Amino acid sequence: MATYFMTRVSCRRIAALLLAALALISSRATSASGPPPPPPPPPPAVTAVVYAGHLIDGVSNSVRSNVTIVIEGDRIREVRDGRASVPGAEVVDLSEFTVLPGLIDCHTHVTMQIGRDQLLNSLIHRNADLALTASVYARRTLLAGFTTIRDLGSSGFVDISLRDAINSGTISGPRMFAATRLIGIIGGHGDTGGIREDLLPDPDYRSGIITGPEDGARAVRYAVKYGADVIKIAATGGVLSLADSGSGQQLTLAEMKAIVDAAHLLDRKVAAHAHGAAGIKDALRAGVSSIEHGSYLDDEAISLFKQHGAYLVPTIIAGKTVENAAKIPGFFPPAIQAKAATIGPLIQNAFARAYKGGVKIAFGTDAGVYPHGQNAKEFEYMVEAGMPPMEAILAATRSAADLLDQSANVGSVQRGRYADLIAVRGDPVTDIKLLQNVSFVMKAGRIYKRDGKPVLH
Repeated sequence: MATYFMTRVSCRRIAALLLAALALISSRATSASGPPPPPPPPPPAVTAVVYAGHLIDGVSNSVRSNVTIVIEGDRIREVRDGRASVPGAEVVDLSEFTVLPGLIDCHTHVTMQIGRDQLLNSLIHRNADLALTASVYARRTLLAGFTTIRDLGSSGFVDISLRDAINSGTISGPRMFAATRLIGIIGGHGDTGGIREDLLPDPDYRSGIITGPEDGARAVRYAVKYGADVIKIAATGGVLSLADSGSGQQLTLAEMKAIVDAAHLLDRKVAAHAHGAAGIKDALRAGVSSIEHGSYLDDEAISLFKQHGAYLVPTIIAGKTVENAAKIPGFFPPAIQAKAATIGPLIQNAFARAYKGGVKIAFGTDAGVYPHGQNAKEFEYMVEAGMPPMEAILAATRSAADLLDQSANVGSVQRGRYADLIAVRGDPVTDIKLLQNVSFVMKAGRIYKRDGKPVLH
């Protein structure tokens, strides 16, 4: 009995040892040869081939002819001369058109639209109202050929929600870089002054209204906390604010430096709304990346632009719009009417002076001051002021992308960039007004306008 039991135990031990030995041999064989290699990934799919009769690529100053643009998903895979075919890809034949990169507007306000009752509307419209109309304005901007925008000021973080809704594909619109609230002083541009003091709560840094450098840094951090891609300041007064001078400096140099330093620590650029020369120059000394408007710039300001490598974003169309609106009785309150009539006419001449002085120019319009979708009218005014058409186009492509730190993604038609393409009939270098009538719009490989008509999604 004992012998039988021990024999069974021994057999079990031997069997266990054999199994362990087999497992060891198997594992060594597997590790020696390695696991079977995974199957090779399928080749990336080319989704579209665009034939461009003429191409302004946003890279050079010349126009290319007979070019094929190969698109893979939302990016450009290849740009080659001649007409090439790719089996299975959608063919977009623009051989009768001039193709350009999607345009970039560096100064928009898609959550607003000025009108005769602007002050009243600002007091009665909820953020939900702004969001609903902004979705319409955003699509209108995209269909006008502007596939990327920098939106410089909104209340209630509506711009952030709009940006995110566009990015998620919930609604159609341009790629957005948003600033949230403008940062300025109590009673200055960006604050709601000139009405009864008991109607609104006193604003603070959370509303973009600051006092002192520390408050400025706090406002930057608050804006970035809630999604700001860029910071905007009011270095001077503004035309459309009710209770300030319109051109006088408002933020101090120390406040502007604190804002810029805080923004740079968080990898954000700063755009400065500035009309008066003193405010322009202190904003440049503080290190802002762009001056918006620049109405009273002088020779010293031009020198500072070049010294600091800053851009001017001219917004000529906004100046023209408020100048004309000031002639309509009752359109603006008297204080705003006076500023619009004085400052509006200066912006185009300031742009001409800056361009001739060698200042870098990035295209921007202040959309929302004029009706959304008319952004390309700015090109006409830029050319009228002395900028050659090709340079005006590059201001809205290559230079605008550089200001946004997005040259690797937008602003040109070359490998690796988003497939953002627009097309017009004729030659916009000969007739810049053609850009006001875009026939085709593609953003990130998706067509939103074809043959001059919106494509429903």
